[in-house]
Amino acid sequence: MKNILLLSILLAGLTANAAFNDWFLLKTLRIDYYHSGDYKSESYAIDELKSEPFWGGSRNYLIDTLNEGEYYFKVFDAASNTLIYSHGYCTLFDEWQCTDEARKTRRSFNESLVLPFPKKDVRIEFYSRSKKGIYEKMFEYLVNVNSYFISPERRLVFPTYDALISGDPEVKIDIVILPEGYTAEEMVKFKSDVDKFSKELFNYAPYSENREKFNIRAVLAPSVETGTDIPADDIWKKTILNTAFYTFNSERYLMTYDNKSVRDLAANAPYDQIYILVNSNKYGGGSIYNFYSTSVNSNTSSAKIFVHEFGHGFAGLADEYDDGSTSFNEMYPLDIEPWEHNLTTLQDFDRKWKSMLPTGTQIPTPKDKENPLKLGVYEGGGYVAKGIYRPTTDCLMNTFAGKEFCPVCKRAIQQMIKYYTY
Repeated sequence: MKNILLLSILLAGLTANAAFNDWFLLKTLRIDYYHSGDYKSESYAIDELKSEPFWGGSRNYLIDTLNEGEYYFKVFDAASNTLIYSHGYCTLFDEWQCTDEARKTRRSFNESLVLPFPKKDVRIEFYSRSKKGIYEKMFEYLVNVNSYFISPERRLVFPTYDALISGDPEVKIDIVILPEGYTAEEMVKFKSDVDKFSKELFNYAPYSENREKFNIRAVLAPSVETGTDIPADDIWKKTILNTAFYTFNSERYLMTYDNKSVRDLAANAPYDQIYILVNSNKYGGGSIYNFYSTSVNSNTSSAKIFVHEFGHGFAGLADEYDDGSTSFNEMYPLDIEPWEHNLTTLQDFDRKWKSMLPTGTQIPTPKDKENPLKLGVYEGGGYVAKGIYRPTTDCLMNTFAGKEFCPVCKRAIQQMIKYYTY
């Protein structure tokens, strides 16, 4: 029976790779576009198409069945109308729509789709999750794969550093770490920081038991100046990725609007996840699911910031704190079940962690500060105190008081690891 199971897995892998080879080349098609709108509307416009030399994604899982992310795109073979690739993701635009500024003006954000480079012409369909939690088609674009307007030009070419190589990109989770605010003289420090944070990641379960499933590479790209922008303190630095604190006027939120530079720099290596390491001791970071993550390198909480933010970017985990410290308004409608694993509005709790609860668990569950990882349904999360519930009193997706992810977050991370490495 065991041999039959192994043979089935092997045949499934061979079949999936055959499908990849039927449709795709082993490199990346990157589609840059503009995502514009205000708090209640959005529109899309194509910017440019790029051909990039690596493909870091799976050749087995071509169709994303996770139903995670605020956005989703589908790739169809233009001639046969066959669905050949899809992927879910989030962006800064969705968060911005929940800010006060979005109620006063319109803005445009540059974003990217990346997919294995098709052998034949394809049609790309762009989807956005509605306030009812349903993906709605917003835009489509036909790609002529032989067009001479698909540029192979590489704008930010730099050497790379291998911090951890466990195997081929197609069966590993590939993280590319990008330096921000490290000068040429600080590249040795950057490599040391990459090694440090690569080691720190695997100090936390379930990453600790899955180290061999990750590849971590870094791009050795210097900035003109050390540090990052802190607008409220009138500090402005010449850096390669143009990051800044006070994103959406939230002091500790450290992000960049310069999507093109992020993608150009990441293109030096195969990647599934992009992580920006910022040379600063000020507390801060940020992350967007399947977009990019950031954290500072030398704050006393840097290691936990790094791991917390990767929980967002990699596993799609939500913030579980409810202190109202962000600039977001009504990010989670209370009549819709959030797609994130670790929050619930109790609208569809059966598909969350209900099956993991001990028999007789009270819902909602009274907080138990003496047992912060005791599984239950605790009110408060997603930046609000009422109507949204989290799995435990505390967790690394809430505060940094402890050193563990809760059981629900561990399960979500483990499921994502399995998804990427089949």
